[in-house]
Amino acid sequence: MTEHEHVRVAVIGSGFGGLGAAVRLRREGVTDFVVLERAGSVGGTWRDNSYPGCACDVPSHLYSFSFAPNPDWPRTFSGQDHIRAYLEHVADVFGLRPHLRLDSEVKLMTWDAQRLCWVIETSSGTLSADVVVSATGPLSDPKVPDVPGLDTFPGKVFHSARWDHDYDLRGKRVAMVGTGASAIQIVPAIQPEVARLTLFQRTPPWVMPRMDRAVSGAERLLHRALPATTKLRRGLLWGIRELQVQAFTKYPDALGVVEQLARRNMARAVKDPALRAKLTPDYRIGCKRILLSSTYYPALAKPNVDVVASGLREIRGSTVVAADGSEAEVDAIVFGTGFHVTDMPIAERVVGAGGRTLAEAWSSGMKSLRGATATGFPNWMTIIGPNTGLGNSSMILMIESQLNYMADYLRQLDVLGGRAALDARPGAVDAWNDRVQKRMERTVWSTGGCTSWYLDENGVNTTVWPGTTTEFRGATRRVDLAEYDLIRRPAREPEPEPSPVPAVRSGRRTEEKAEADA
Repeated sequence: MTEHEHVRVAVIGSGFGGLGAAVRLRREGVTDFVVLERAGSVGGTWRDNSYPGCACDVPSHLYSFSFAPNPDWPRTFSGQDHIRAYLEHVADVFGLRPHLRLDSEVKLMTWDAQRLCWVIETSSGTLSADVVVSATGPLSDPKVPDVPGLDTFPGKVFHSARWDHDYDLRGKRVAMVGTGASAIQIVPAIQPEVARLTLFQRTPPWVMPRMDRAVSGAERLLHRALPATTKLRRGLLWGIRELQVQAFTKYPDALGVVEQLARRNMARAVKDPALRAKLTPDYRIGCKRILLSSTYYPALAKPNVDVVASGLREIRGSTVVAADGSEAEVDAIVFGTGFHVTDMPIAERVVGAGGRTLAEAWSSGMKSLRGATATGFPNWMTIIGPNTGLGNSSMILMIESQLNYMADYLRQLDVLGGRAALDARPGAVDAWNDRVQKRMERTVWSTGGCTSWYLDENGVNTTVWPGTTTEFRGATRRVDLAEYDLIRRPAREPEPEPSPVPAVRSGRRTEEKAEADA
């Protein structure tokens, strides 16, 4: 990265959100942009999470970009390696490699009110940008609990998102802390090879069978020969999930039928009544994310597995002690304890107007306008921002809706002309969030009787979208300038330093060819 480089747009992160933003920018004719990535390759959470058994719990044909369908998904629910390969493919086919700045961790982003641009300090240099699109994602920074004695544990310790592949678990005594989406994949993957597995479970999840299978060669051949069949398959998967949303958001009691199916799923695999009692949740299904696995319960029923129905309290040497006082000697501790979702670390590195950080602005809870922009942070937007998460469908649908909003945001700046910036009005942000939280009151996430990672420290759900993906797409189709304050640069201020390498704008025919190749 050349010092004093200036670009039209800086995208932070190269997962689905970042690469999607990069593709959309090129399709809009904008090529003066960079994608800043702290790691040495693209992939985001699908690069970082490489633990045994890692896979997606959304069907592959729906968990992919609409503009880059993949007729060759090997399974209905594909694994981490195939999803990461798909993202590498997207980077290649859409010509994103020249825009990537790998090994460039963002250290600080500061709004320059005089030049109306963001000054971005990274581990590989400094640059400035008219607009910042933050696509770091909520599942990027692991959360490890502060357990007394952890720093003196003589064995191996790592988080599921930072798996140590050099450490051999075979024959080891392993403590698995957490029972979320990662843990239910890790447990059945490592159970056959470890000497003993102790699972620390604070709250049991609801688990439904995972209807996974290999996609046949005939199916893949059909999808390649007739691309419309891939779209049809995607459409059916999407439609089913749109119909399900009503139960989550308006009629939580209707989920009782699903709850009975989950109980039967458990009863088939777990014959021990005492173990079943430990594994049975006391909250409405859907309040926490419904997990999918056909191997989790059978693994827990194996003789080398102990389920401790309480959290990890402390560590004494190589002994792990649960909140109920039970103890176990272990050689390794694996934390499947989630991520910093409602307190994203990137917020501490964003300094907006008046020198206030985004973390300070969000100290009482994350709030944004249409899940994208925040008051006091002009020309800055986030992909997968507050209240854009889903409980039952594909986040790629939400990402693409936000890309529509990003594209229109840039169009509006072009129409305004000159050096201009848009800052979300406080009243617009409050009105949007009031509507979201009002709708949240009757959802299963608010009435289901659980405490989930969807909630922040104040008990407010700042994570999930309380509606359909269709509704969200409609709400983010266009930027309403009435919701923004227009900022113009003071007179006679110098222009930002131009990039030493002139940006090359690719033509529409190049983009159409890339889409066809995908």
